[in-house]
Amino acid sequence: MSKQKGVIKLVGNIGGMSFYTSNGEYLARTAGGASKEQIATGSNFVRTRENNAEFGGSAKVGKAFRTALSSVIQTMGGSTLTASLTRLFKSINAKASGVRGQRPIALSANKTQAKGLELNNKISFTSVFNAPFTVTPDADRVEITFTIPSFIPINFINAPAGATGFRIAAAVGWLSDYSYDNSTLSYEPDVPDQNSLGITSYSAIQPIDNTGTTITLTATAPGGLVPDASISVVACLGIEFYQKVDGVDYLLAQGNAMRIVEVF
Repeated sequence: MSKQKGVIKLVGNIGGMSFYTSNGEYLARTAGGASKEQIATGSNFVRTRENNAEFGGSAKVGKAFRTALSSVIQTMGGSTLTASLTRLFKSINAKASGVRGQRPIALSANKTQAKGLELNNKISFTSVFNAPFTVTPDADRVEITFTIPSFIPINFINAPAGATGFRIAAAVGWLSDYSYDNSTLSYEPDVPDQNSLGITSYSAIQPIDNTGTTITLTATAPGGLVPDASISVVACLGIEFYQKVDGVDYLLAQGNAMRIVEVF
C-alpha cells in the first residue's frame, strides 16, 4: 500500500494499479483478485455465486422492510439499519433447506427471530421507554392495536435534555416471504401485491410532566388488504421527543427510538 502524492488524485484501476481512498487518504496498491467475469462464470467461484445470490436476496428483503417503514426510518432509524436487516434475513435464509444460492427467505416461518430488532442500534427503545404495553392483531391480521395503559411519563420515560414533550408511534409493515425466481435469476416476493406495505399511527404530542396518560393506537392495513399466509405483519413501537419553543413543538434529533415488538 502506497500513498498518492501530487495535485491530481486517482480512484480506480490503471495499468495494473488500484487507486482508492481510505479514511480520507488517497492510496494505491497493485490490482489483484478475480475479475468480475471470472466470478460470474468460473468453476472455482460456484460457492461465491451462491453466497452472492442469497446475500443479494437478503438485502432485497431488507429494502422492502425499509420501504414499508419509510415514514419513521428518517427519525428513528440508525446508520446500521440496512446492514442489520440484511444480516437478519440472511440468518433466516441460512436456516432454510433447499439448493444453495436459491434457499427461500421466509420470515413467516421465523417470526420470533425478528422480534426485538432495534431500528437504531445506538438507542434501545426500552432504554427510553419502559411502560407496559400490549400489541393485539384482529383475526385476519388486518388491524393491529397498540395499548399503553395509564402511566406517568416521567416515571417510565428517559427523555433527552431539553425535551418537553413526546409522542408514540405505532408502525406496521406487511412483508412477503421471498423465493428465488429462475426466470429473473433473483429473489422475488411470493405475494408482490401485498409486499412492502406499511402504515404508521401517531399519538398526540404529550407533555413529559403529564400526571397520567393512556394511549391506544390502531394501524389498519391499507386498501382492504387481508394478508396472505406468506405475509408477515411486523409491528413496531417507537417514541419521538419534542421541545416546545414559543408554543411550537419542534422534533428533537436525540432520543428517538423504535423496535420491532411483535411479528404476526
